[in-house]
Amino acid sequence: MGPLAGIKVIDMTTVLMGPYATQMLGDYGADVIKVESPEGDVTRLIGPTRHPGMGPVYLNTNRSKRSICLDLKKPAGHEAVLRLIENADVLVYNVRPQAMARLELGYDVVSKINPRLIYAGVFGFGQDGPYAAKPAYDDLIQGGAGLAHLMAVAGDGTPRYVPNALVDRIVGLTAVGAICASLVHRDRTGRGQRLDIPMFETMASFVMGDHMGGLTYEPPLDKGGYARHLSRDRRPYKTADGYICVIVYNDKQWNAFFDGAGREDLRHDPRFATFAGRAANIDVVYAELARIFLTRTTAEWTELLTKADVPVMPMHDLTSILDDRHLVATDFFHVVDHPTEGPIRSMRVSANWSETRAEPARLAPRLNEHGEAILREAGFSSDAIAAMVRDGVTTPSPAKKD
Repeated sequence: MGPLAGIKVIDMTTVLMGPYATQMLGDYGADVIKVESPEGDVTRLIGPTRHPGMGPVYLNTNRSKRSICLDLKKPAGHEAVLRLIENADVLVYNVRPQAMARLELGYDVVSKINPRLIYAGVFGFGQDGPYAAKPAYDDLIQGGAGLAHLMAVAGDGTPRYVPNALVDRIVGLTAVGAICASLVHRDRTGRGQRLDIPMFETMASFVMGDHMGGLTYEPPLDKGGYARHLSRDRRPYKTADGYICVIVYNDKQWNAFFDGAGREDLRHDPRFATFAGRAANIDVVYAELARIFLTRTTAEWTELLTKADVPVMPMHDLTSILDDRHLVATDFFHVVDHPTEGPIRSMRVSANWSETRAEPARLAPRLNEHGEAILREAGFSSDAIAAMVRDGVTTPSPAKKD
């Protein structure tokens, strides 16, 4: 029984940001009902698949959920989702609020049938500014929040996006925290509420928390930017036979590094000797480290730095990380048998609880896999469900696999 056992979540999200958040709620024990259109979440189509509609992006962001498909533009579909919402604790959506209003599923509507509902929207922009109705995607927000610029400053001058749906996942995590906090508030007061978790504002805070710098002050003391993060040589270091990830940060670590690397000369260099000196000369410091690490192999440096208690990690690629000895020992990547997809690699829940263990309740469902059962729970009869299938409001639940 996870920490959110007994909480029912209506998941009206697609793609990545919302599904990532609701998967986490499901992993934590909530009963998450994923409401999809008859066509299904588009991420079902991304990447290599064994069977249509069960792509890897979908599989890795939709476990611990049950699936029902409903055409919300049809009156019977709208009625069905309202029935689901009536007894839910949380509703999560990631279209623009204007779209929810057009579907007659705005907070003004649903809060009347369920005043205890936590109504959480994850979308592009705060609703009190001129961007309120604009569409947003991860790439756009990376650029708007300054990440692409920072990649240019720290790299070869070319703006680039981080090769990861960083915004979607950070905003999704932010949504989980906001939802859980709202559930605590509801337990204290009995009242639900509307939550807006905007991508742009969330990421502006996330990025500028590091890089506000002298812009924190009025008038500004500089043009902003955290010099260590922006140093051209802040990257994995090339060794004699590969690469290694190292950070030598505090004075104790630097003294241990001087000893192990045999660089007594640097111990007395004012640019290296103190934290303030290193911060003021970070480009020189990192460039010198880059030269030093070329002198030995990755294995030699790993052994030396580990003994010196200097932080060091291997630089993994997408396949070598699967064999990382720590992740192997903790069974982080483990192969499970999916009912329809066969053996797939799953990732464990990263957080641990001493009392309420959290783990995936089920693997990612096929489209409408639980539709009939969910409708029955909401009070629909067999005849009513058959009529909904006949009228295209939903689809037949897929046949069970042997």
